[in-house]
Amino acid sequence: MGACSCSFFPSSSKGAGGGLRESESGAPDGGSPPETGLTFGIIYPMAHSFYEMITQDAKEAADEAGVKLVVKAPDEANLEQQIRMMETMIKMRVDGIAIDPVDTEALAPVIDKAAEEGIPVICFESDSPGSKRLAFIGSDNYRSGVRMGEALDRMLEGRGMVIVETGMSKMGSLAQRLDGLLGYLNRQTDIQVLDVKYNEGKEALALSNLEAMIEAHPHFDAFVALDVMSGSASVLVWKASGLSRYALTFGVTPEIEEAMKNGQITASISQNEAEWGRRIVDRLLDASQGRGIPAFDDMGTTEIAAEGMK
Repeated sequence: MGACSCSFFPSSSKGAGGGLRESESGAPDGGSPPETGLTFGIIYPMAHSFYEMITQDAKEAADEAGVKLVVKAPDEANLEQQIRMMETMIKMRVDGIAIDPVDTEALAPVIDKAAEEGIPVICFESDSPGSKRLAFIGSDNYRSGVRMGEALDRMLEGRGMVIVETGMSKMGSLAQRLDGLLGYLNRQTDIQVLDVKYNEGKEALALSNLEAMIEAHPHFDAFVALDVMSGSASVLVWKASGLSRYALTFGVTPEIEEAMKNGQITASISQNEAEWGRRIVDRLLDASQGRGIPAFDDMGTTEIAAEGMK
C-alpha cells in the first residue's frame, strides 16, 4: 500500500495568491501513487502547530488507506486565500475536501461549487451549515463555551474579573464559543468580563491584544483564550512576565501540554482534536465511495487541568 509522507507546512510559497504554506503527500520514493487512486484535500484557517497535529493524525490514516493528501493553509487566517485554495482543489478534481472555514457564510458559495461538481466537502472545527457541505466534524461549540464558563466558575468561585481573546470574528465556531461562555457567566455567576478582543488569526495581533488588555486591566483574575492563537500568546506573556493568574484555553497541543506542566496554562477545553485527522480521512473515504456519513460527527469535549499534567 502506498505511504503518505506529509511534510507539515515546511515552506512558504509567495505568489499571486499571497503567502501560504502547503504540503502534498504521496509515495515517499516518488514511485507509484497510492493504491486507491484517491486524493483528499485539507484546508486549515492558518499555519499553526495545532493544525500540524491534526495533519499527523490524518497522515497516519491516509497511510493505512492508501490515500494521497494535499494539505494547505494560509500563513495567517485569510478568507481570499481559503477561497483560492478551494478553487485550486476543485480544478485538481480531488476526491474530497475537508475545510475549517474562517468565514462561515463567505465560504459557502465555493463549498457549494465543489459539491455541485461532485466533490464531497466536510467542514471541521468550524461549520458552514448554510452551504452544501456534506457533514461537520467537531463539537457543539456553544456547549464548549459553556463548559469553559463552568471551569472558570469553579476556579474563581463565582466572582472575579476576566479578560477574553478570540480569533476570527466571522468564524462560526469562535462566535458560538463566545456566546456560550458569556451566556453562562451572565446567567450563573458574578464574574465580570472586562474586555473581549479579536486577533483575526494574526499572531502579532494576538500578542499585542493580550498585552494591551493586561495593561488596561492589571487586576484581572483570569484570562480566557477561545482560539489557539490566543492560547499561544498567553504562554509567551506568562513566561515573560511570570504572571500567576489563571489562564484557560481551547485545544491541547504539545506546546500547551508543556505550558500546563510549567504553570503558564491552568486548564484547557479539548474537543478531542487529536482524533480529528483520522475521522476526516475516514469520512471522506466513506463519502467518496458512496457510503452514508453522519451530518454531525460530535467529537465531544474534555476538560484537562494542569494538575493532571504534572
